[in-house]
Amino acid sequence: MELNEKLQELRKQKRLTQEELAKSLYVSRTAISKWEAGRGYPSIDSLKSIAKFFGVTIDELLSSDELLIIAEEDTKQKKNHFRDLVFGLLDCSIVMFFFLPFFGQKVNAIVQEVSLLSLTEIAPYLRISYFVVVIGIIVSGILTLALQNCYQAFWVKNKSKISLALNALGALLFIISSQPYGAAFLFIFLVIKVLMLVKWQ
Repeated sequence: MELNEKLQELRKQKRLTQEELAKSLYVSRTAISKWEAGRGYPSIDSLKSIAKFFGVTIDELLSSDELLIIAEEDTKQKKNHFRDLVFGLLDCSIVMFFFLPFFGQKVNAIVQEVSLLSLTEIAPYLRISYFVVVIGIIVSGILTLALQNCYQAFWVKNKSKISLALNALGALLFIISSQPYGAAFLFIFLVIKVLMLVKWQ
């Protein structure tokens, strides 16, 4: 008997609805529905909760093949969470551009190093572009950290791509407009992200 069938049987023996079981295990009803339909497996932590709730062992719930699948999925999920944490923190750290002297501007033929907030001696369209890109990267970082447990298909598929695209756009913009420090920082962050994605594919 597979896990999905065992879970259904155990739930029905206790005369619980999917909603009631979900509340007891602190998961969504959708998660219970998915597990019982055989469309996915619970995490290791959820498995422990299920086993404890029904008074059975994890070995009684799972076949050896299922245990291997769940262990692999759990490892993959932990890697994804760590990658999201690194991506999010790197993107949020770009807030320092507003306060630290990463930008150069000419004043009376002298190049001054200033923060983005103090960068006034450039064309308005360029300053606006800097603000848009930097704020976009920061927002991407905040969303990546805040939505680590969001499994909506679009977000899961595209969050890394959005972060990489904004980083690349920022680096390119700073290179073209002769802002080497900002460009170097974004380029380093971009390399770190690409290496993480390549290593953990």
